[in-house]
Amino acid sequence: MTTRKNKTSPIAALIMCKQPVSGQTKTRLSPPLSPRMAAELYRCFLLDSIEIVKAAEGVDPILAFSPAEAEAYFQRLAPDLKRIPQIGADLGSRLVSVLTRALGSGYSIAMAIISDGPTLPSYLIDQAVSELENPNVDIVFGPGEDGGYYLVACKTVSKQVFLDVHMSTETVLKDSLAIAENLGLNVRLLSQWYDVDLPEDLARLQRDLGSNPEGSYNTRQFFIQSLGQWKQES
Repeated sequence: MTTRKNKTSPIAALIMCKQPVSGQTKTRLSPPLSPRMAAELYRCFLLDSIEIVKAAEGVDPILAFSPAEAEAYFQRLAPDLKRIPQIGADLGSRLVSVLTRALGSGYSIAMAIISDGPTLPSYLIDQAVSELENPNVDIVFGPGEDGGYYLVACKTVSKQVFLDVHMSTETVLKDSLAIAENLGLNVRLLSQWYDVDLPEDLARLQRDLGSNPEGSYNTRQFFIQSLGQWKQES
């Protein structure tokens, strides 16, 4: 396990996560995975995402969890991490809630990070922090290959950027950038990365794990131990 380099960091790194539930989690991965295996794979993604954030320079990892009644599950999963519930009817309002709460509790920068990108390089988190240390930068996005974003970081929460966008569409980032421009916000973009949502993403993930022997331990173990069960359980 990687030890945080600055335990009193003013930077909150909120890992947006859901309790894995068979039949409700990563449903677009079934088939080829069974519903149970899709939920287990997401649990591995989450564990690896925690390690990715812990490896970043000077951030405070926090589990922003859903649903609110699942706190006991996340306490068992990562007892050393702070936890806050996601509050809101949709993703935009939940992002506003957790980012606002983090900034209101003393953090100078707050970022929200996906929990289904188990190969995300921690240096991208470092870059987001570096960008926002520039007083002229207001918000940073990590573009996702699906048209959304894997990371958003800010020093103040401009609610329209999150609430006036239709989430889970191919134009989320494009629409968010247009709103930010209209608000006069100074935006920076990180390098593009991907999350794992579809069956074709599994093949890419396996290739990436094969070409990089470091990191993503839990996801690697899933493929090593469970791959042979796909046909039996699908």
